[in-house]
Amino acid sequence: MNLARLLSDTAARHPDRPALRLDDEVVSYARLERDAARAASCVRSLGVRPGDRVGLCLPNVPAFAVLYYGILRAGGVVVPMNPLLKVRETDYYLADSGAEHLLGADRDWPAVLNGHEASDDVVDRSPDDTAVIIYTSGTTGRPKGAELTHGNLLRNVTATNTSLLRLSEHDVLFGGLPLFHSFGQTCALNCAVAAGACLTLLPRFDAGRALELLVRDRVTVFEGVPTMYAALLAHPSRTTAHREHLRLAASGGAAMPVEILNAFEEAFDCPLLEGYGLSETSPVAAFNRPEGPRRAGTIGVPIDGVRMRIQDETGREVPDGQPGEVAISGHNIMKGYWNRPDATAEVIQDGWFRTGDLGVRDPDGPFRIVGRKKEMIIRGGFNVYPREIEEVLYEHPAVAEAAVLGTPHPELGEEVTAVVALKPGHAAAVAADELREFVKARVAPYKYPRLVRITDALPKGPTGKILKREITPPPLPIP
Repeated sequence: MNLARLLSDTAARHPDRPALRLDDEVVSYARLERDAARAASCVRSLGVRPGDRVGLCLPNVPAFAVLYYGILRAGGVVVPMNPLLKVRETDYYLADSGAEHLLGADRDWPAVLNGHEASDDVVDRSPDDTAVIIYTSGTTGRPKGAELTHGNLLRNVTATNTSLLRLSEHDVLFGGLPLFHSFGQTCALNCAVAAGACLTLLPRFDAGRALELLVRDRVTVFEGVPTMYAALLAHPSRTTAHREHLRLAASGGAAMPVEILNAFEEAFDCPLLEGYGLSETSPVAAFNRPEGPRRAGTIGVPIDGVRMRIQDETGREVPDGQPGEVAISGHNIMKGYWNRPDATAEVIQDGWFRTGDLGVRDPDGPFRIVGRKKEMIIRGGFNVYPREIEEVLYEHPAVAEAAVLGTPHPELGEEVTAVVALKPGHAAAVAADELREFVKARVAPYKYPRLVRITDALPKGPTGKILKREITPPPLPIP
């Protein structure tokens, strides 16, 4: 078993089909396979042996896929990194993973690879051998490397393609999700390669460029995070031409506001399916299904071979409708955190991965996420789930982005706080008081945000996910 055989098998079936596209450059499956074979020879010449870690630091360009599969062919372990990392961050990833080599964007990879012979050899690996180490975002402490095995990733690709995407060699996927992230790696790159589909790459997300690709490349499947969908909806160049070829859209990485989901489906005449997963789950764990029933505001049900439950602090399952921590069991659970046995034992107990997310299971099956365990706000003894309040804020016609968090309060423990970015043209017309009253009229008295701050934009990570840890809340009013 080797994840790289996804490419070898597809290249044998569809050698002339386009695998990757970046602007005017189109890479066939035969060429991608040949270049990956050369990359494997290149990696071996560096002294990389099976099991050795190799850093890969590139944006969404064809060389990423070439080197990714080349490292795997040689039996190496890919350690993908964000090209925007600073030197000290890159040094940490390399030192922590033990990677002795870093393949980056400062080389002319076509020229380098032309100096190596393509080899048909693909090193055999077992299902339990590590294929990729993905570093988590480090919301608590320094980032930890989630070890994803060849078995994890291959089965996650199969389940995702079977349950959700249902790709064929005639599909074209939008490739704007970062390939160094687990969502883009599994659901875009590996799923596309497994099916023989084409992945049209966008190195840095821009709504205008994304809309151009939808038309130019006849994109059939769009994958993104909620902020991408919001940006597409708000872009002035959007027309009915952008909806002609889409058959499916998928969202993950963060909670999808119901208002954005409904607006996208109406504007693009295309089902938008929300799902759920983490780096530690390869990443896909659950999704709404294309055939339905689909329910806005939920993450659907687990994919094939995966189980989910809502549990209390002791690990016991709670009744339907009652909030608790989301726990996951199945083929998608990581091998563990690299060289962190204590951290691994803390989150994987009796075969169940404790996600740190708070959720609820509806009586008829679908799950919904209500917030992060560490983000839940306790105001005067009452639990407030940020997502519920964010959903209400997104209902306001002027709100483009919203984040709700807790601000320490000397008497209540925490005060509910909202930081909001407005849609273009609304800044002068909408005040914080109006947003506060809008929410107050729609939720219980203890839930609405007493503190509201309007800002130009909210901080985001490489996938476009809003980073609450980088938000500075407004100060408490002076009594």
